[in-house]
Amino acid sequence: YFMFVSTFFIAIAGTWVTEKIIVPRLGEYKGEEKKEEIKRLAPNEKKGLVYAAISLFVFSGIVALGIIPETGFLRDPKTYSILKSPFMSGIVAFIFIGGAIAGIFYGIGAKTIKSDTDIMKGMGKSIETLGVYIVLCFFAAQFVAYFNWTNIGIILAVKGAELLKASGMGAIPLMISFIIVSAVINLVMGSASAKWAIMAPVFIPMFMLLGYTPEFTQVAYRIGDSVTNIISPMMSYFALIIAFVEKYDKNAGMGTVIATMLPYTFVFSIIWIALLVVWMLLGLPVGPGAGLYMSN
Repeated sequence: YFMFVSTFFIAIAGTWVTEKIIVPRLGEYKGEEKKEEIKRLAPNEKKGLVYAAISLFVFSGIVALGIIPETGFLRDPKTYSILKSPFMSGIVAFIFIGGAIAGIFYGIGAKTIKSDTDIMKGMGKSIETLGVYIVLCFFAAQFVAYFNWTNIGIILAVKGAELLKASGMGAIPLMISFIIVSAVINLVMGSASAKWAIMAPVFIPMFMLLGYTPEFTQVAYRIGDSVTNIISPMMSYFALIIAFVEKYDKNAGMGTVIATMLPYTFVFSIIWIALLVVWMLLGLPVGPGAGLYMSN
C-alpha cells in the first residue's frame, strides 16, 4: 500500500524537479552530433529485416523445441527441470547467439556483409562506443574493491546503528534518523542486502519494542537506501551513467552527475519522510497482511 501511494507522489515530485530545477539549470542542449534525417527504408534494408526476422524465428523455434517438450534437450538431463537447466545457465550465450544471428542475416540481406571480415568490422565498430565505459569500470572496480577491503562501510553501519540505539529517541524521530543513517551509509556501502543484514538485527527488535512491525521497519530502510542510490559512487551502474553523460557532454564527470541528481535526492527524501510520518500518525497498514503495529 505504501509503495502504491508513494508512486504518485514521487512521480509528481520527480516531474517538478525536472521541469523547475534540472531543465533550467542545464539549459538548451547543443551537442556536437549532427542530426540524422529520417529516411524511408531502402529495398535492401527491407530485405535485410526479412532475413533477420526469419533467422530469429528459426533460432527461437530450435530453442523452443529444447524447452517446451517435457524431455527437451535444453532441460536438466536428470530432473528435466527448466530452472537448473543448460538453457538457464547459458541464457547469456543464447541471447548473444540470437542477436548475432539476426544481425548477420540482416547484413547478408542488406548486402552490408559480404564476408567474415565485415562481421568482425561491424562488431568492432559497436564496441568502440564502450571504450570509455570499460576504462571507467576498471578503475571503479579497483575503488570498490579497496573500499570493501577497508571495511569502512561495515564499520559506519555498525557504529551508526549503535548510536541510534543509544539515543533514546521516540518512534517518529528514531524512524527519521534511521532513514537518514541508511541514506548516508548507502553512499559508502552499495549492497542493499549487506546493509540490511547488518542493520536489521539492531533495528527490527528496537522498533518491535516500540510496537512497529518488521515490515514497516524495512519500508523505512528502503526509503533511505533508495534516495541516495542516484548519487552514490558505490552504485553498480554509476560508471555506466557517467559514460553515457560523457557521450553528450565531453566535460562531464562524476561531479556533474552527482550535482544533477542531488535535487532529486533532497526532494524525494522530504516527500517520502513526510509520507511515512503521516502513515505512522494515521496507523495505516504497510501492505496486504503487513500491519503497522505488532498488535495488528
